[in-house]
Amino acid sequence: MDFGVVFQCDPPASAVVDLARKAEDAGFGYVWTFDSHLLWQEPFVIYSQILATTERVVVGPMVTNPGTRDWTVIASQFATLNEMFGNRTICGIGRGDSALRTLGAKPGTIEELKQCVDVVRSLACGETVEYRGQQLKFAWVENGALDVWVAAYGPKALAATGQVGDGYILQLADPDIAEWMIAAVRRSAEEAGRDPAAIKFCVAAPAYVGDDLEHQRDQTRWFGGMVGNHVADIVTRYGTSAAVPKALTDYIEGRKGYDYAQHGRAGNTHADFVPDEVVDRFCILGPVDNHLARLSALKSLGVDQFALYLQHDAKEETLAAYGRDIIPVFSHPVVGQGFGVQR
Repeated sequence: MDFGVVFQCDPPASAVVDLARKAEDAGFGYVWTFDSHLLWQEPFVIYSQILATTERVVVGPMVTNPGTRDWTVIASQFATLNEMFGNRTICGIGRGDSALRTLGAKPGTIEELKQCVDVVRSLACGETVEYRGQQLKFAWVENGALDVWVAAYGPKALAATGQVGDGYILQLADPDIAEWMIAAVRRSAEEAGRDPAAIKFCVAAPAYVGDDLEHQRDQTRWFGGMVGNHVADIVTRYGTSAAVPKALTDYIEGRKGYDYAQHGRAGNTHADFVPDEVVDRFCILGPVDNHLARLSALKSLGVDQFALYLQHDAKEETLAAYGRDIIPVFSHPVVGQGFGVQR
């Protein structure tokens, strides 16, 4: 199992770069960041500094979207970083949430997402694409490579992931829900004539190592609120039917609203509806043994990477604990690109 870490691009950017360097030193193979330009600083600028000051980590957004940048711009950003630093980027992408909603816009459609995945990946790999009625190609790309991993919860988004994604990002660490979601993606891939075993599966969730469980829950309850914001859209579309697991939808009954000014932050007052049980299921908290047990369960389901959301008050301590006590149990070296699926 590989390990990643997910940062917000809070100023100063130099602190994000420093944490990324410490993550690499601790054995993490991936550094991800949020991508919501009105809430945090611009990630692609920061990626250049992270890549310049590290040697091994693969860097990218968790997640970008088809709506806030032209698709050719997204592709050019990745291709440029790869040319400079040797194919060490990865693209996490979804329909869009905070980056679009803070602009007063709605998330993109599933069809837009699928088309964007193909355009961005193909251009970054040096291939010719048809976009806006034009045949386009980056003439300067040589030996380009880019994997695109799709973040999804709802049935249609999961199906799209199986159809076009090199990987799947599930933003919660509940094994029962993960098993259901992974099966849906694999089923879609098989129906599309792709090799479902070749798709990489990433579970992303807050992790906090320590003994004060009550404090850890308070520090990570925001995550249930963030996930609940996506789940509310699913419930609006599908209801509470068997289209999605009840464990994913039941807890949002007490949800009253969401303030994006507190998006992804410890102490988010709009996450009060999230019960302790959901925090414990969605996040990985407690002493080292708790983390080892949950990660073992996820690995047995076929999870290839655990990406640790690091938005709490013990960032460096948790990085160190993972590097010392957890990553050595599961990890193997990351060798950059070349792990894509059949297209």
